[in-house]
Amino acid sequence: MPTRGHSGLLVAAWVTHGTGIVKDDPERNIVIPDALECTLQVKAAFDGETIWFRYRWPVERPSLFNDVLVYQDGEWIARGGEALGPNPDFLTEDRVAMMIDDGSAPLFSRYGGYITIGDGLTTFTGSPETEEERTKYLPDTRTDPNDFDTIRPESDLQMLRAAGQFIDLWQWRSSRSNPIGLGDDGFVAEERGGDAGDGPYITNFDSAAGQPMFMFNPDVAGYRALSIDDVTSAAVGFNDTYYLSAETAVPFDPDYAWQNGETIPRRFLQPETGSRADVVQPASARWRNGFWDVTLQRSMDTGNPLDDKIFRDGGSYDLAFAVFRNASTMRWHSISLPVSLGLGTTAQIQARRSEPGQPDWTGPWTEIEVYYPVQITWGRLVDPRQHPGADRIAARVPVAYQHSERQLALYGIEMEFAEEIRSQWLWTLGMSLSLIVAFGVAMVLLFRRPEGKARARNCNIIKTQENTGNRT
Repeated sequence: MPTRGHSGLLVAAWVTHGTGIVKDDPERNIVIPDALECTLQVKAAFDGETIWFRYRWPVERPSLFNDVLVYQDGEWIARGGEALGPNPDFLTEDRVAMMIDDGSAPLFSRYGGYITIGDGLTTFTGSPETEEERTKYLPDTRTDPNDFDTIRPESDLQMLRAAGQFIDLWQWRSSRSNPIGLGDDGFVAEERGGDAGDGPYITNFDSAAGQPMFMFNPDVAGYRALSIDDVTSAAVGFNDTYYLSAETAVPFDPDYAWQNGETIPRRFLQPETGSRADVVQPASARWRNGFWDVTLQRSMDTGNPLDDKIFRDGGSYDLAFAVFRNASTMRWHSISLPVSLGLGTTAQIQARRSEPGQPDWTGPWTEIEVYYPVQITWGRLVDPRQHPGADRIAARVPVAYQHSERQLALYGIEMEFAEEIRSQWLWTLGMSLSLIVAFGVAMVLLFRRPEGKARARNCNIIKTQENTGNRT
């Protein structure tokens, strides 16, 4: 019976091993995407003055809104935008981002965006709640690379920037830039931020009055507001007036008889200024046949070497991509490993030389696997106590030589649940050892039992013989 009981427990342990551990845990900011990988297609072209990048990636349903204001019982309530994992109402925009380096940022060509992930970033498990987002940063901008709060003095940051130790960051957003044909030019250095100047949007809300600043122009759109049901059900499409700009909006009318469910975008789109306006679109993008197809362009030399990486004919560069889809934002996006770009030189992405103002898209797509990055920090990767491959990083072995994108996604998830997995392994091991012990005890008892019976029979025979002899 002990053996049978232990066997049942062991079978249960092995059958349930690995189940019930890797699952969504909102209290720890853990939500596992349904798809851990997808493919981003990229092309590049240049004419000596302008460089173009074209991106194509799959999206089941496009998100035309990022966040909105919904009227409910006399109040305007914000919905959408940042969310823990996918937004169920699709009120989080699609996005593509591209990091660019010219060889000045140490280790970027080998480890890509991993070097920008420090401890304690917003949405990471255990990160402190702060009013301002704790963003990506480069390790050399901190006195302690693993401590977000140890930022170097401004003079050191300026020295690093002059030496080229920053990442150029291009972004395209389906809601907050695409409708008016803009990208967004930024950087990653001591923080992830926008270049000098005004960005492509402002927040459409007057906090003092508790109401929007703008509404749709009824003479242009045919309405002052949308319906939240139409917005969340995708009844509003590209052919509708769905965004606010100087061409589609008028000042908000507080005296209008607003009805529950009426909805106004929480962002007002505007022209960019300064260095932040360098990245633009030749035309607004549309989602077709299950794919976004987006083109961004920029002057090869913007004249802003402290904000932008300067592209030159014959130059080589390193890129890393991020894709936001299926209404997910923050860290619930997909990233790529670093990819090389060549302008007239051999590289993974070969930019095609083009006629002035006419990008040549006749070449093949470069297919780049993007994957869920989980919560892997640079500090963890370089710590031998936490990462067995830390010695390879110390030897500057590129991550692509060691792991596939699929492996990185799975390893990252394992790290999120390391304690739970370890506990279950120990429990299973304990049950296995107890079964071995129980089996050994059972075998001893089994073999001792016949021996005992035979000894008893021999004793009885001897006693019988002795009694017979006495009678004789």
